[in-house]
Amino acid sequence: MDNPHPVISFDNTEYAFAYKTDQELKKANFLFSSMGYGSLVKLGTRFTPWAIRVGLPIKGLIRNTIFKQFVGGETLEETARVANRLEQFGVQVILDYGVEGKEGEENFDHACEEFIRVINYAATQHNMPFMSIKVTGFARFALLEKLDAAATGKSGYEGTVHTEVLNEEEKAEWQRVVARMHKIISAAASKNIGVLVDAEETWIQDPVDALTMQMMELYNLEKVTVFNTIQLYRHDRLAFLHDSFRQAEAKRFILGAKLVRGAYMEKERKRAEEKGYPSPIQPGKEASDRDYNSAVEFCIEHLDKISLIVASHNEYSSLRAAGLLDKKGLPHNHPHIHFSQLYGMSDNITFNLAKAGLSVSKYLPFGPIDDVIPYLMRRAQENSSVSGQTGRELGLIKKELKRRKVS
Repeated sequence: MDNPHPVISFDNTEYAFAYKTDQELKKANFLFSSMGYGSLVKLGTRFTPWAIRVGLPIKGLIRNTIFKQFVGGETLEETARVANRLEQFGVQVILDYGVEGKEGEENFDHACEEFIRVINYAATQHNMPFMSIKVTGFARFALLEKLDAAATGKSGYEGTVHTEVLNEEEKAEWQRVVARMHKIISAAASKNIGVLVDAEETWIQDPVDALTMQMMELYNLEKVTVFNTIQLYRHDRLAFLHDSFRQAEAKRFILGAKLVRGAYMEKERKRAEEKGYPSPIQPGKEASDRDYNSAVEFCIEHLDKISLIVASHNEYSSLRAAGLLDKKGLPHNHPHIHFSQLYGMSDNITFNLAKAGLSVSKYLPFGPIDDVIPYLMRRAQENSSVSGQTGRELGLIKKELKRRKVS
């Protein structure tokens, strides 16, 4: 019997960069070449935030280089133009309001309203099935830290937030956080938009997990609105995924799981060393990869009760997930599996998955240049420090430029 699914090759640059013009591809080539120089990136990530703060006229340069590569636009309307272009190639969008959290009740309320504005806008578009939120956008970091300390040694996946350590004022503050979360998720559920709750640092993650599980219990009954982000570079997260699934089964809701490797490795290791506790991070990349792939397999094994987002720039993991669908005889457009990569990176994965009929999106941040600078600096650092990432991106871009020249 013939295999009904096309063969996926992440080396196919014609599909990977079909959405980019020759000029855009040359700009990307220059940008990734520049990010290959560690000292240049180090200088740039120190100078740029300072230059923005003191008002030096560099926004035009940023807008036409790193901003254009990694960000959808300054407004939702600008971002929609990028989303419409991606849609022509079968790629969807996860909207991310890229403004870093500012503390204070007024700012928290504002962030909540902004998230709802994004949901309402996404609901008017064809190509925006998801948006992401950070609980630290509408909750005080120190409050989450206090709640996390109270949960040490207890099970955050049970959906229990241990508020007994809070004073009356803090309890009222926490209730406002819960109310904001309800407001956001309720708006998303009514508009059929999925909400991906970002992962945070380990020392505030427990209350975030517990609150997210509470929302799943309320809103993930018939369809999946809420997804928790599980960072598999933590050595305890595969067990956490299994525990979360057992909880979902017991309480009869569908588990929403967005699987990532992780984002806070250096910070986590440094804090563990400074405070003298065992590092929560895996001993090495091999262990992270093993747990990530095991987590993908577990979710696909239970795809009737888990809605999975494979958020990965790892070619093996993405190919493995697609292969498991084929092996189990599941359709590429199964409603409970979705793939995602950051906008501006790993186009060879995104567009080749889309070409093979898999549900895939770009994680697309937007916001004023001043506000997304921290996000852009992380992308620059990531591409200069991640072993092989810049080399792989550059190699594919150069291959495509050469192919176009020949043809």
